[in-house]
Amino acid sequence: MTSFPGFVFPLPDLAVIEARGDDAASFLQGQLTNDVAVLDGGRACLAGYCTAKGRLLASMVVWRPASPEGAALNMLVKADLAENLLKRLSMFVLRAKVKLSLTPLKAHGVMPASAFPPAQSGRLEAHADTALALPPPAAPWSVLHDAQGSWVSAPAVNGAARWWLVSECRRGPDLAGERDGRPGAWQAADIAAGLPWVQAATQDLFIPQTLNLDLIQGVSFSKGCYPGQEVVARSHYRGTVKRRMAYAVAEASSGIDPGALAGVDLFDGNRPGAPCGRVVNAAPGADGAVHVLMEVQLADLGSADFRLASAEGPGLQLRDLPYAFGPG
Repeated sequence: MTSFPGFVFPLPDLAVIEARGDDAASFLQGQLTNDVAVLDGGRACLAGYCTAKGRLLASMVVWRPASPEGAALNMLVKADLAENLLKRLSMFVLRAKVKLSLTPLKAHGVMPASAFPPAQSGRLEAHADTALALPPPAAPWSVLHDAQGSWVSAPAVNGAARWWLVSECRRGPDLAGERDGRPGAWQAADIAAGLPWVQAATQDLFIPQTLNLDLIQGVSFSKGCYPGQEVVARSHYRGTVKRRMAYAVAEASSGIDPGALAGVDLFDGNRPGAPCGRVVNAAPGADGAVHVLMEVQLADLGSADFRLASAEGPGLQLRDLPYAFGPG
């Protein structure tokens, strides 16, 4: 561990589902879009859970906890869909030796203060300037276990390492006196990283490719079957993905409530009429802007005047994602 001035972001919008038992890995291997069978104690993965039509009911981060009590996998998901997801997955357990449960584990986002310019750091309600013990920078989806809990490396933003810390307690011994940040700033960092989260308002709306999961290591096209696999594979191999997820910002002065934007339609101010896209996630950033991930047609990215909720709604300015679009 290395000491940095850092921010800890409580993430009550996330919950942890555990799959425990001899068949935990094989069960989830047959349910999720990614290859969880290859995970070891030092590696996590991004994955989705789809309907038979290939539409996402959840996105998640999956890893093996440090557990002496037998085989287990943890899934970090949006809290507002966790109970329904647990019920649906439980329907398919049948004779598999696996027990699914919603855990009391708490998630926090941890970032060094250097991730934010000084003017933005002041917006994060810093309570102290004490040093925070962080793992060294690591590739995304790396996992480290220590006395504080499980550290899962999140996609970096502006070169700054980020970690989810998942633990049983509110704060471990090395987190005492840390600087608490507003959760929205962490969510805005997820958005800047191009990392989507399916939540209750957006279930059954998107296939994995339209949320770019195939571009950020969230889909395996070489593993076995899972619900919706035929639809997802067909879109990939035929190159028929015409919609992708883009990143944009809106000025906070426009009176937008970021918490109410998920699933809201987008319109083109140049061509009033039918919706041209949909909000995936939105969050207030430390820069004062509202950061948005949105699903849109690729053909519209160079020409549309994207607006929220109506053709006269608040405008959105496109920003670059940290990865390029693929053919699908």
